Amino acid sequence: MSALGFQNSLGIHQKALLVRAERTEVLANNLANADTPGFKARDIDFEAVLRGEVDKNASLAVKRTNNRHIAGRGSVDFELLYRSPYQPAIDGNTVDDNVEHAEFTKNAMSYNASFEFLNGRFLGLRSALRGE
Repeated sequence: MSALGFQNSLGIHQKALLVRAERTEVLANNLANADTPGFKARDIDFEAVLRGEVDKNASLAVKRTNNRHIAGRGSVDFELLYRSPYQPAIDGNTVDDNVEHAEFTKNAMSYNASFEFLNGRFLGLRSALRGE
């Protein structure tokens, strides 16, 4: 196995980007249901998912049955957790606007950071291929 591979160059950031995108959907769903009686806020434990992905990083290969098949995108398994409310509403809704907006903003910033990191890696790989 070569130390200079596409997978080695990108590291865990491509999987982090997938989880951040999924988490964005979950948090947006929470915000959309802030006024829905009985709605339970959910979230993804990003650190736990990423820790698990680091542990099984080598086992994410997609099985190809033909040499002409393109390697597929690995998926990331995660469990949606319920958020424990600081102050639940009388109607059973557990969405706290302040918490959801803060988590959404932090997740968006982390998503952009991972995206910029990957973009920098691709620019570096492109420069290396061109011999610049």
